[in-house]
Amino acid sequence: MSSRIDGDKSGQVPKPVSRILRGPRPESVPGVVGTAVTVVGLLDIAAGVFPRFRHSRIHAVTEVLPGSVGPFAAALAISAGVLLLLLAHGLKRRKRRAWRAAVVLLPAGAVAQFTYRHSILGVVIAALLLALLLRHQSEFKALPDPRSRWKALANFVLMSAGSIGLGLVIVNSHPGRVVGNPGVYEQISHVVYGLFGFEGPVDYAGRVSWTVGYSLGALGMLTAVTTIYLAFRPEHPAARLTADDEVKLRELLARHGGRDSLGHFALRRDKAVVFSPSGKAAVTYRVVSGVMLASGDPVGDVEAWPGAIERFMEEAKTHSWTPAVMGCSETGGEVWTRETGLDALELGDEAIVDVKDFSLSGRAMRNVRQMVKRIERNGYTTKVRRVSELTEAELEQVRGAADAWRGTDTERGFSMALGRVGDPGDGDCYIATAHRVEEGDTSPFGDLKAVLHFVPWGKDGMSLELMRRDRAADPGMNELLIVASLEAAPALGIEKVSLNFAMFRSALARGEKIGAGPVLRMWRSLLVFLSRWFQIESLYKFNAKFRPRWEPRFVVFRTTRDLPRIGFAAMQAEGFVTLALPRLFAGRRRPKPVRTCAHRHVQAPAVVPTQATEREVRAA
Repeated sequence: MSSRIDGDKSGQVPKPVSRILRGPRPESVPGVVGTAVTVVGLLDIAAGVFPRFRHSRIHAVTEVLPGSVGPFAAALAISAGVLLLLLAHGLKRRKRRAWRAAVVLLPAGAVAQFTYRHSILGVVIAALLLALLLRHQSEFKALPDPRSRWKALANFVLMSAGSIGLGLVIVNSHPGRVVGNPGVYEQISHVVYGLFGFEGPVDYAGRVSWTVGYSLGALGMLTAVTTIYLAFRPEHPAARLTADDEVKLRELLARHGGRDSLGHFALRRDKAVVFSPSGKAAVTYRVVSGVMLASGDPVGDVEAWPGAIERFMEEAKTHSWTPAVMGCSETGGEVWTRETGLDALELGDEAIVDVKDFSLSGRAMRNVRQMVKRIERNGYTTKVRRVSELTEAELEQVRGAADAWRGTDTERGFSMALGRVGDPGDGDCYIATAHRVEEGDTSPFGDLKAVLHFVPWGKDGMSLELMRRDRAADPGMNELLIVASLEAAPALGIEKVSLNFAMFRSALARGEKIGAGPVLRMWRSLLVFLSRWFQIESLYKFNAKFRPRWEPRFVVFRTTRDLPRIGFAAMQAEGFVTLALPRLFAGRRRPKPVRTCAHRHVQAPAVVPTQATEREVRAA
């Protein structure tokens, strides 16, 4: 009788060795290759820039780099390194174009290594990476991202800045061969001349001058070639909401719009949409920095949500976008996590006021009541109407005022903003305005002093979308108009009103209570500190004045390491981070307000944010 131990079977290779021989799992190949290309690119640049690096203790590693003899070798090393770094991110994101470029570049680099360095090891490593790319080419199927030719200008600016910075390092990497003592101005001039292929004012002993010159010329050539390529490649504009898509979404909202207060914001025309196979549900999204951002819950029948979510995830996979959802409800978060395996994290709470329960009476409402009464005694009046009830002249006045009173250069908002006022298709929206006639008032907007804009929330609700006020008006305009809207709601058939979104509200509320632990207090202190820029605490306190009920909202994400990227993309979408062209290259600039108000009362941040407190700040 014989026995054998598992893992030591006759004629079989042990599992660890077998695993190594099989290579990495197919789904991990893009990450492995992208990381390897990044490391090789960095070492390539270091070998081309720093002469001593070639004779360091990791000389064996540098053997995989292009040759280190002669001026051409340094330029080739730097060029290959920069190109590999540019490709690495695309390879990690499974981009087909990056795969094609890498398949061409790796053999070229291997030939260069063998020609200049006679490096067999370099050829072997390049061949291994090339073999991985060819064997697993099915993993690199991602289509290009939305793009425009403005990226050519951005590439030129960034590559020029990077080339000048790296050029200064190259110029100063041979201190023992420099003739004289050139200053910073001469060094920068030498770099700029070198990028254009000319000899600069800095001189070197021996052949170093040729090495530096060819290296700088290679950087300039890369900047020019990549910029020309981006300028002349076909454009892939970002998807937009078509007229047919908008009609379908409005039909879904008419039947199911009362489920989510953010449903109407799916009609933003800078969003794209995917529908379920049955057409009974849809998910709207925007792609920002490689992140596919959905907002709110899917629109339509809950039973059809899984089909729309599946289409959303397929689209993300096709383009290798990072899927994420901002501001979905608890029900929406449960469906997203169940259907996709994604994770969810509470982002904050939405303030919802039930009209039947709202009253200005009582001690808790004393501050709001006193502020509203004081403003009314100062001669302010209010109007709350549907957009369809306003004349075209009144709508033009509101649009002009909303634009002039905006506190930022760019329009903010994405997940909880509509981005337009008075559109012909938005006649069922609501506008609340504050007015006061002033003698000698030269405002181009007449007696208009503040504006609130609401979008429908089903048949019996409305959701706050925009808040704008004249900086010269008395403090408390927003409180006045919110109270006026809540008091006028019954006549309009409105039973619930969604106000602003308060990020991390529960942490702020619990952190200020007696008995809060040190971790919670520290977290609250950090949020209060961040409120100097993102108005977290001030907006929470402003919402709390109206005694709302709080509904949690969530962010849905794939992995924890995606959260920083998702957060940055969300801030771009919401308008808090703007990667726009400098004013020198910008087109039309937003006109400044006609009148200033530096000498008048300005509402304090503790009352409401000093900038335009649109629905934009409901989700930072």
